[in-house]
Amino acid sequence: MGIVTTPEYELYYWPTIQGRGEFVRLALEDAGAAYLDIARLEGKGKGMDAMMKLLGRRSDPPFAPPALKWKGGLVWQRANILHAIGPTLRLAPRDEATRVYLLGVEMTISDLINEAHDTHHPISSSAYYEDQTSEAKARSKAFRQERIPKFLGYFEKLVGRKAMLMDRHTYVDLSLFQIMSGLQYAFPKTMTKLAPSFRGLIRLQKRIAERPRIAAYLESDRRVHFNRDGIFRHYKELDSAR
Repeated sequence: MGIVTTPEYELYYWPTIQGRGEFVRLALEDAGAAYLDIARLEGKGKGMDAMMKLLGRRSDPPFAPPALKWKGGLVWQRANILHAIGPTLRLAPRDEATRVYLLGVEMTISDLINEAHDTHHPISSSAYYEDQTSEAKARSKAFRQERIPKFLGYFEKLVGRKAMLMDRHTYVDLSLFQIMSGLQYAFPKTMTKLAPSFRGLIRLQKRIAERPRIAAYLESDRRVHFNRDGIFRHYKELDSAR
């Protein structure tokens, strides 16, 4: 798994979902970085056993994946990983002020990710969706009508700002691509209705999808399809154009 032969990065994430790990994958793929997606591989020191070993280690274990081994160390938490590797991948500047600004935007994306997840698991992540469907319907209605417009309205204001995009795209742009794709999968009726209000984000999504390495990744078996085990899940009863 990876793009070139000498792996500089080792990514640890669940092998059958996009989830939070996908935001890191997109950055690595776009940059042409050499990486191993450890839990998707077989062999000594790889696979799910390797990831569970990492999570269970005695000294400084990460709370949860994604985690990234890089330069002999370990970085975890989705936004923190992108903040750390962004300059090396040329997906963030090296000046501290702009890096901190980008991290703030990325952490706001984390807030949206958490709220999107809670639409289908509003009571407990450990309980089945079928055991909290009525609560999920109420949570999704508020998310569709209030929270999606609020978050995307904020991101729409940022699209095209030089402070965010520099003279090229950043990891934030890749994350916004993933957010738009995930919301369109989970809430197609809602996103179709809202599309006229977020033309800038839709243009950004299209530009990212057309980037050569991203386009190749999206067509490859490295890109896991959206499904009902990830963050963005489509249940028709949770989506509405109203």
